[in-house]
Amino acid sequence: MEEIKVSPDYNWFRSTVPLKRIIVDDDDSKVWSLYDAGPKSIRCPIIFLPPVSGTAEVFFQQVLALTGWGYRVISLQYPVYWDLVEFCDGFRKLLDHLQLDKVHLFGASLGGFLAQKFAESTHKSPRVHSLILCNSFSDTSIFNQTWTANSFWLMPAFMLKKIVLGNFAKGPVDSKMADAIDFMVDRLESLNQSELASRLTLNCQNSYVEPHKIKDVVVTIIDVFDQSALSLEAKEEMYKLYPNARRAHLKTGGNFPYLCRSAEVNLYIQIHLRQFHGTRYAAISPAMVSTEELEVQESPLSSNQDSDDNH
Repeated sequence: MEEIKVSPDYNWFRSTVPLKRIIVDDDDSKVWSLYDAGPKSIRCPIIFLPPVSGTAEVFFQQVLALTGWGYRVISLQYPVYWDLVEFCDGFRKLLDHLQLDKVHLFGASLGGFLAQKFAESTHKSPRVHSLILCNSFSDTSIFNQTWTANSFWLMPAFMLKKIVLGNFAKGPVDSKMADAIDFMVDRLESLNQSELASRLTLNCQNSYVEPHKIKDVVVTIIDVFDQSALSLEAKEEMYKLYPNARRAHLKTGGNFPYLCRSAEVNLYIQIHLRQFHGTRYAAISPAMVSTEELEVQESPLSSNQDSDDNH
């Protein structure tokens, strides 16, 4: 089984894209870590937000593919924030620091929830032009953990890791999915107690998305049909919340399709971003558009239609 960590793609990514550390809060222990790749002239890039167990590296396949097609891509991981208001304030300051007025956000699981909450919190002066929500949710009560949310900060790291690992796939998975799980376990091991406790707190403290505040944001929902940490009810709730969203379904992919089904996920991201080509919100270099168009001749994704991959 080839491990992602020793794969040529991952090593190429680590050796060519520098990791930046940025502090935007008065508290200098709050450090945003991010990879910023592709043409810096693009003012409306796509930004990737990881799940509880993830770091900025988990989207390396999206960074490599999309920058190859001419997109500007930022993949980041969060500082320790204990509540959503604090997170949204910090993220807004980060965008200001990077001189980005509006952005496209791709959020996986917790990352998708944070992306929605950020779009909601900035709705009066919009900073989010579009959302791609992957295996995500809109209401933290689905985890039935709101009562423990206030005690995560007390728990030792090994206990927090056990809680997160409990949501990883059990049962048969193919080799690519097994590699993805191994990689995510490795990433989880790299997080310290306060990083994990704060993310679990954000993931579980009582909160839900108010869709009327973000009804003008273009949304694509990517989810999987096989076993993932999300219940069917949570997925249905997302469809209800965003009736006009494009839907991209993967038959398989588990919790981490951006790692184990990266070709399909990358295609769905391209199709989502293509609608902004030629506008001031394009995430791609204008010089690269025609080359990129050829890559996506046959689009399996059209508005308001379910689309399945055939693998």
